[in-house]
Amino acid sequence: MSGLMFSARTSCSWPCNRVLRLSRLLPPALSKNRSSKMSSDSHWLPPADRDQQVMDLRATGWVEVDDRDAIFKELHFKTFNQAFGFMSRVALQAEKMNHHPEWFNVYNKVQITLTTHDCGGLSKRDIKMAKFIDKIALSM
Repeated sequence: MSGLMFSARTSCSWPCNRVLRLSRLLPPALSKNRSSKMSSDSHWLPPADRDQQVMDLRATGWVEVDDRDAIFKELHFKTFNQAFGFMSRVALQAEKMNHHPEWFNVYNKVQITLTTHDCGGLSKRDIKMAKFIDKIALSM
């Protein structure tokens, strides 16, 4: 049985502190435009909100990743076509949100890790994406 594997990495090749230092060198107009495009969803969750949101997601099968501020879920589908269809729908939403998951697929299994690299941990965007993923998975 052959399987098609997908692997997506969203980390940048530059250290984050270097990127932050470069953004300070931009003229104010460019710097302002860049920050206005970034949604407030990319900011860390306040601790109280974070605990509640993560607890709600745990009920749907998400787990916290031990060595980083991220959440993880493994989904199983009946066939590769279902798994690929699911990934396609998530990919379209990820493009709309400009927030792309780290994921891995073999045959009918999809593993997803969500974190926001811009802020170095979980954000409102991750919660929003996780809820979308759960909704799509239920419809498959």
